Amino acid sequence: MSLDCGSALELDMSPPRFAIHPMVESASTIDKDFYLDPAVFVRMREAIFARNWLWLGDASDVALPGSLAPRELMPGLLDEPLLLARDAAGVLRLLSNVCTHRGNILVHEACRAAQIRCGYHSRRFDLAGPMTFMPGFEGACEFPSARDHLPELPLHDWHGHLFTAIHAHESIDALLAPIDERLPWLDIAGLRPDPARARSFEFDAHWALYVENYLEGLHIPFLHPGLNAALDIGSYRYELFERGNLQFALARDGEFAFEPPVGSPEHGQRIAAYYFWLWPNLMLNFYPWGLSVNLVLPLSPARTRVIFRSFVGDESKLVGGTGTGAGAGGALDPVEMEDEAAVIAVQRGIRSRLYRGGRYSPEHERGVHQFHRLLAAAA
Repeated sequence: MSLDCGSALELDMSPPRFAIHPMVESASTIDKDFYLDPAVFVRMREAIFARNWLWLGDASDVALPGSLAPRELMPGLLDEPLLLARDAAGVLRLLSNVCTHRGNILVHEACRAAQIRCGYHSRRFDLAGPMTFMPGFEGACEFPSARDHLPELPLHDWHGHLFTAIHAHESIDALLAPIDERLPWLDIAGLRPDPARARSFEFDAHWALYVENYLEGLHIPFLHPGLNAALDIGSYRYELFERGNLQFALARDGEFAFEPPVGSPEHGQRIAAYYFWLWPNLMLNFYPWGLSVNLVLPLSPARTRVIFRSFVGDESKLVGGTGTGAGAGGALDPVEMEDEAAVIAVQRGIRSRLYRGGRYSPEHERGVHQFHRLLAAAA
């Protein structure tokens, strides 16, 4: 006898084309047109990425007063030129990096300066954004006005990691509070950036397929022999939050692990890693050695770039350390190659005329279901 999981009429109010049943036990995966239709990809660019909080990197290059550091928000998709500017009083702001006169890019590399000067026509701005000088504009009516100053975007500093949004529709607390509540004992601010471990990968698959792969551990025993050897896959767990989720598992004997203190829900257990996904495109992977950040950058409906950045707290727990096993975060490059091969194959498969979509594993794919519902609501 089949399980009665409710009427198929209990769909949410997402657009009918991509509606996802709210019960994972009854739901089917998002229609494959989400990945293949170029018009959906263009609409997603504004509906998802221009309206949500996005990771901008760390603040190590703007630590001193007078520091300027250019940032490009979502290169290859939004391509928004931005500028971190710390004034003489130590206040850090995020400004447009585009001159308000004729649109020239203002700052091309990190530096220190007392003002921001455009190299095209010498328009100048102070480090808070207001225009202070412009030659040749004598006699211009109502000049300068507010439109001559550099626009400023919201900037949130979370333990040295910077977040911004072009059009924020909700508080960033919905993203970050679950991490602080779960790991108050972890010194995230004390983790140091390690440029030598920075990586960037490009591959031929839709960005959402890469996120889906991250959001479930069902594939680990079949795709990642090295990672599977470090994890007790039978203890793998998932927790959903409003705008993200968490995956974690126990470490096998002899592998590096967290040993959470009294007060933690995992006190008394050896946790291999905490994998946090934050809507829409950020993974924060906490290992005993530190933090690996994965930023997923859509380039086209069939091309994605993933940027890896590492922040180290205990070098002895990296590969080559003194421990008996590398642990879940000890060999990230092989795991990445295995994941990319899988999503490239899926990208090819979803183009099949004979495939429309699948079903979710109620045990392992609740995170994928959550992601698809967020995509459906936005698309």
